[in-house]
This record gives sequence, structure tokens and C-alpha cells, in this order.
Amino acid sequence: MIDVNRSVAVLLVAALACPATAAQAPDSRPVPATNATGPAAPPYADLADLIQVSPVIADATIRSTARIKGAEAANVPAGRQRLYVTADVGALIRGEAGLPPRIGYLLDVAPDARGRIPNLKKMRVLVFARRVTGVADQLQLAGPQAQIAWSPAADSRVRTIARELLATDAPPAITGIGNAFHVPGALPGEGETQVFLQTRDARPVSLSILRRPGEQPRWSVALGEIVDEGAGPPARDTLLWYRLACGLPAQLPDTSVSQLGPDDAARAREDYRVVLDALGPCTRSAR
Repeated sequence: MIDVNRSVAVLLVAALACPATAAQAPDSRPVPATNATGPAAPPYADLADLIQVSPVIADATIRSTARIKGAEAANVPAGRQRLYVTADVGALIRGEAGLPPRIGYLLDVAPDARGRIPNLKKMRVLVFARRVTGVADQLQLAGPQAQIAWSPAADSRVRTIARELLATDAPPAITGIGNAFHVPGALPGEGETQVFLQTRDARPVSLSILRRPGEQPRWSVALGEIVDEGAGPPARDTLLWYRLACGLPAQLPDTSVSQLGPDDAARAREDYRVVLDALGPCTRSAR
């Protein structure tokens, strides 16, 4: 049996040793509502944000909760109540060295309109967390949405994203834009733009946008030195789409086109906009 008082003390000490940030605070959002078909999976970007900062991801069922009061709940956001959650692990989706069959963690929840704490007992959840050093059965949630209601759709999407992120050929995170070049073609309206991206691990990534008279612009992304114009854009809700849609700035920086003449710079900016429009917005839930 987990000693609740001891576990809460351990988790609070861990929070002080590693101060809570947006990626480490207990969940301070309301528990997702369910309907007849079960809870909808969060947007791809929300899950990808969580998964890449979560060394541990578990499918678990809440066994019990205990309300935390007094000094141990001093930093709870306004309108929230802090709980200590005990949960039984059903499956470990990500995490080296495994997990014990029962875990505990802190969770901040919003009371309902009557001021009642939601009944979480027997609720099946997906938990995104990091380990508490030296205490195998205690976790610290990885962000403000780090416990979500389990559903087949959410489970499938989480597993898919986790596999994509851990693959040896996973697309790198985009950190900025390098130089952009535009080469006009022989015919009016013809030309090609290349935009070189900066990445966290310095791997080469570039965008190519090709225009031909009478045709819609075509673009592709190269994850290496060789550009494959036939590769086409990435499908939505894939890791490559997420890296681009959520990592690219809203416009080309002036430094990226500083070596181009005014006309070529303007065309490069237009072609970059083609890419952003095709990717669509990086949709995240309200924060």
C-alpha cells in the first residue's frame, strides 16, 4: 500500500528540487468530459508536445484519490484542488526500466459548479510523466494536460507518435530559417524557391517550391542533401507535418532573403506562404 503522506512529501520535495514549469507542473485543467462514444483524442500537436517531454507514458486506471490541503497545496492555481492520485498501471507505453504495478502522482483539478471534486475512481487514463529520483512508484506529471482520458483513438495516436519520435530517422525539430534562394525560370511565372531550415541537431532540411505556368505551385521537403521534388508535402497529423506546421515562423525573416534582389525576395516570400497555407494551422487546445 502506498503511504499517501510520505508520497506527497516526496513529490513536493521533487517539485522544489526541479521547479515546476509549463512542462512539469501538476495537471491544472479540468478532467475531460466524456460522451456516449468516449472522449475525443486531443489534437495531434498537444500529444506530440507532451510525448517528447515525457520519459514515461502509462495506460493506467485510477484506484483512489486523496485531497491535499494546507501548506502542501499552497501553490495550487486559483479555482483548483490538489489531489494525490493512486493508479494501477495497465500498460507501459514508454519508459525504460518499467514501472511498478501501482503508482502515485499529484493532480490539480477544477471542482464542478457545486464545488464538488470530480469522481475519478476507476477512470482509465493516459499519464505523461517523469520519474521522481529514487522513488520507483512516484511520478511527476509532465505538463498541464499530462493526464488525459483514455480512448481507443487517443491510445492509438499516442503510440503512433511515440514510435515516430523514437525512430532513428525521425524528422528533427525546427529551430529557425536559414537562407532562401529563388531562381526565375525561362517563362513568365516559372521559377523555383529553396528555403533551408535550421534544426536542433544540425541535420539538413529544406523546402522546395516549384512554379510552372498554368499550374498550381508544388512543394516538397527534403530531409537530407538530396531534394526529391516528387516526394510531395507531408500528410497532416504526422511527425513531419507537426515539425513544420508547429515549428516554422509565420514569415521568412529578412535575414533569409538579404542576398536576394527585391523581386526574387518577394517571390521567395510568396512561395514560403504557399507552404504555410498548405500545412494549415498547428492546432492546439485552449491553454
